[in-house]
Amino acid sequence: MFLRLEKEVRIKIGALGTFDFKPGVYVYTGSAMRNLAKRIERHKRFHKTKRWHIDYLTSNKNFQIVKIEIFTSDKHEECEKNMQIVRLSGAEIPIKKFGSSDCRTCPAHLVYFSDSKLIL
Repeated sequence: MFLRLEKEVRIKIGALGTFDFKPGVYVYTGSAMRNLAKRIERHKRFHKTKRWHIDYLTSNKNFQIVKIEIFTSDKHEECEKNMQIVRLSGAEIPIKKFGSSDCRTCPAHLVYFSDSKLIL
């Protein structure tokens, strides 16, 4: 999921804490092994119970979902996709463990790019 932020905002992300987000593009990698369409529709809704880290961004009026890419698989491959994004030029990890609290290989499943031309 690609999200654009036009101005700096400060957001409390559950138990992770409060963080300042810089303008730019944020790429979130997640998985939904069942009910993919429902999960995507939920992410697109502004009003929802904040269950996952990404909900704190998608519920904030300053973040705009600009693109959602879907990769289908019968096994969890979000870490592989995420690490491909992390290795791109200009990639930064804005918050350690964002979206990856239970992941042992990824520093986070949220990646930041200050220049949207690099990623969109």
